Amino acid sequence: MWSRLNRLFDAEDPWIRPLPPGYLRADITLAVVMFACSALGIEILRSMGVLEGETAPIWGQYLSMATAAALLAIRRRLPLTTGIAATLHLLILGSVMPIVMGQLSQQVLYFVAVYSCVAWARDRRALVGVAAGIAAALGVWMAWYLALGSGMQQILDAVSETDHAGGLFPAVPSYLVYTALINVVYFGGAAALGISAWRSAHRQFALQEQALTIERQAEALRDAAVTEERLRIARELHDVVAHHIAAIGVQAAAARRVMDRNPEAAAEALRTIEGSSRSAVGEMRALLGALRSEEAAPVPAADTGSRSAGHGLDELATLVASHDTAGFATSYDVAVDPSHPVAEVPPLTGSSLYRTVQEALANVRRHSTATRASVVLRTGERPDHTPYVEVEILDEGRPRPGTSGSGLGLLGMRERVRSHHGECQIGPRVTGGYRVRVRLPYGAGDEEER
Repeated sequence: MWSRLNRLFDAEDPWIRPLPPGYLRADITLAVVMFACSALGIEILRSMGVLEGETAPIWGQYLSMATAAALLAIRRRLPLTTGIAATLHLLILGSVMPIVMGQLSQQVLYFVAVYSCVAWARDRRALVGVAAGIAAALGVWMAWYLALGSGMQQILDAVSETDHAGGLFPAVPSYLVYTALINVVYFGGAAALGISAWRSAHRQFALQEQALTIERQAEALRDAAVTEERLRIARELHDVVAHHIAAIGVQAAAARRVMDRNPEAAAEALRTIEGSSRSAVGEMRALLGALRSEEAAPVPAADTGSRSAGHGLDELATLVASHDTAGFATSYDVAVDPSHPVAEVPPLTGSSLYRTVQEALANVRRHSTATRASVVLRTGERPDHTPYVEVEILDEGRPRPGTSGSGLGLLGMRERVRSHHGECQIGPRVTGGYRVRVRLPYGAGDEEER
C-alpha cells in the first residue's frame, strides 16, 4: 500500500519544484479574490433565506471565510501546512457552520488548498503521510457526521420529502453512497490534478535543463574548436620555422666553409638558403592568412580536415633529399602494402606525417651528432582491419651538448597523433641513436574528407 502511494506521489524523486518569481503577490491576490467571492456568495444565500437556520453570528461567518481564504496566501510557500490547515478548517467549520462550509466558493477554496498541497509539496515523502492523514480524517469525519451528527437526520428529511418509489436502490444507502462519491471525486480530483501539475512542471524543468546542457556543450565545443585551431596553427608555424631555419643554418655553414675554395658550391648553398627563406615566408603568409580569416568566423574542429592540408606524402622524398648535404646523408624508402597504396591516404593524414618527418629531421640536424638519417614510409592493416600509414625516422647520433630545445616540436608530434587516434614511439634506441615512429590509422570517415 505504502509503495503504491510512494509511486503515486513520486516520493522517491528528489526534485524540488522551484517557486516562480512573484508567487507570493499572486497568492495574496488569489486569497483576497476568494474571500470576496465567499462574502458575495454568503450574502446571496442570506438573501435567498438559505441561512435562516444558521445560528452562528455574522462576524463568525466572515471570520471563518477570512481564515480559510488566508490559507491560500501561503499555499505555495508552505503547501503541506496549507493542506493540513484547510482540512482542519473544513472539519471544524463543517461541524459548527455546515451551511457556510457547503457554499460553492468555500468548496473551491478547499479544492485549491488540497491541489496546492500536492502540486507544490517539496518533501514528497512527507506528502504521502499528509495525504493519507487527510483522507483518513475526511473518512472519519464523514462517518461521524452521518452516524452521530445531523447528517443522517438531513438525509431522512430529504428522503421523506421525495418520491423514490421508482428507484433501483433504497433511498438512505443511495444518499450515503452519493455523498461519499462526491467527496472522493472532489478531493481525489484535487489530488490528481496536483500530481499532474507537479509532473508537468518536472518535465518542463528537465527539458529546460537539457536545453541549457546542450547550449553549454555547444559553447564548449566551439571553444574547443578555436583552441584546436590555434594549436594546429601553432604546430604549423613551429614546423615551418624550425625546418627552414635549420636548413638555412646548415647551408650557411656549408657556404662559409667552401666560399674560398669552391665558389660554385658556396653559390649553390646560397641558392638553397634563398629557396628555403622564400618557402618559409610563403608558408607563414598562408598560415597567417588562414588565422585572420578564422578569427572572424571560427569553424568546428570537425571541419579542419576539409581545409587545405598543405604538404603531403608525395613530397616526402623531396623533403628528405633537401637535408642531404656533404656532412649529412639521408635515405628514403617506401614499404607499401599492395592492398593499401599511398594514394588512398587522406590528405590531412599525409600532411601530419609530412610535418612529423620535417620536425624529426630538423631535430636531428640541430640536436644530434648523427651524420646520417633514414626515413621509411609504410602502409598496412591493423588486426581490426583498419588501414594505417606510418613513418619511421632513425639516426645513429648522440645528443649534442648545449642544444636542448623547448620540447614544443615533440609536443606537436604527440598532439597530431592524438588528433588522429594514432600511436607513436619517440625516444632513444637501445643500440644507439634516436627513433621517431608515428602510425596513423585512417578509414571511411577520413576518405570522405578527401
